[in-house]
Amino acid sequence: MSQAIKKNSEQYLYQQVIAMILEMKASGTLRPGDKLPSLRKLSKQLSLSIPTVKLAYTELERQNVIVARPKSGYFMRSTHNPLLLPKKGKLGQSPTKVNKQSLIEQVYEALHRSGNITLGIANPSTAHPCDKALARHMRQVLSKAGARAISYGPTTGFAPLKRQLALRYFNYGLQLNPEEVLVTNGAQEALSIALQCVAKAGDVIAVESPAFFGILELIESLGMMALEIPLCPEEGIGINDLTTAIKKHPIKACLFSSSISNPIGSFMSDESRKEMVSFLESKHIPLIEDDVYGDLYFTENRGTPAQCYAKKGLVLTCSSFSKTAAPGYRVGWLVAGKFDEKARLLKRALSCSTSLINQWTLAEYIAGSEYDRHMQKLREILKCNKGRMLASIHKHFPKNTRISNPMGGGVLWVELPKNIDSEQLFYQAVENNISIAPGSIFSASKKFKNFIRLSFGMPWTKEIDDALEVLGAMVNQEKLS
Repeated sequence: MSQAIKKNSEQYLYQQVIAMILEMKASGTLRPGDKLPSLRKLSKQLSLSIPTVKLAYTELERQNVIVARPKSGYFMRSTHNPLLLPKKGKLGQSPTKVNKQSLIEQVYEALHRSGNITLGIANPSTAHPCDKALARHMRQVLSKAGARAISYGPTTGFAPLKRQLALRYFNYGLQLNPEEVLVTNGAQEALSIALQCVAKAGDVIAVESPAFFGILELIESLGMMALEIPLCPEEGIGINDLTTAIKKHPIKACLFSSSISNPIGSFMSDESRKEMVSFLESKHIPLIEDDVYGDLYFTENRGTPAQCYAKKGLVLTCSSFSKTAAPGYRVGWLVAGKFDEKARLLKRALSCSTSLINQWTLAEYIAGSEYDRHMQKLREILKCNKGRMLASIHKHFPKNTRISNPMGGGVLWVELPKNIDSEQLFYQAVENNISIAPGSIFSASKKFKNFIRLSFGMPWTKEIDDALEVLGAMVNQEKLS
């Protein structure tokens, strides 16, 4: 048993104990009602301190995996709530003009209202902030570069940062010239440039359903049309649905988050992603991949970026550091394939350049191993928070609530009873100083009325537990009324 704990691992020891018990539960070695070793006995077996084992047991209690019985010890819970996944939707019947900006504006306003518990924002980097490390690197940059650091940067981006990004893609099996990387003001600018590279007003863009509302807002602002392709909660976009959609509609381009989707958290296998790229390129249809959550995977390995499978230059990769390190820095990037020249012209016209000091700081930060260690810990914390939120929803929400099981990222997609109007729930929650994201903003065609997105990407506090209890009470009251 002691071999399960690796003291030279970057993973915290108590988290290794949690992982070990969860694995034994999954394999059937530990079954409901089984008694766990006492704190003293397990600490001796694993050569760990008693407080370390106690911390692991406390977290497993919080996640409703085990229960402490006075004077008896710790036991695997006898009752088990099976995870009901949200149902897959239907393929969109026709392209839809997007009209979501008004409600999205209200959601953003609620996110920034003082005193609100922000369950509606997808900002997973706050679960394990790296502000002190970034501040240290920024001081070093200012000391070394002086006034140059606050000057305009090159239009296409800071060369050392582009080199570091190219090196990271090399680790995924993609050989890039650093000049192929275009640095942008966050992934949102990268997505905007990518859309304008491949389509114009009136064109049809295939999007996931549900889709990140920022993508829908972009499509709306550019005068394009959205065609919704339903996501499987576990495996993402289905090739059969995509094939049917392309046969029926004049799809100009696809915009998908195939690694880790937002808000449902599905994960497309490398084999399926490769098949999708090959199919789209055979139809001469560009794929824009929103890969901002790619590094926040809970699976054994990261999903391979779709760019790695492109043979005709028709894949455009968009990503940023906003979800992993520094949302306020607004540093993203675009690898535009055969559309590179047009992308550069659009970047210069839209914003000229991206903050040089922020690029320089991030280049220094990711050059060593510090960023990778940060990412390892961030993924561990997010995975733990996911378990906490799942347990709280199971405890406080109606029994027929369906919840996604995200393979990464920092949000849950929650399907409530059909009579629940998530927009009304949003307004009611705001009155109780809780912000959520109503499901309807994730669809161009008014789907997901009884869905909400909840974020677990934050430092966990008792206030979050309390907010989920209040939210659950609201849902139960509406269900009964």
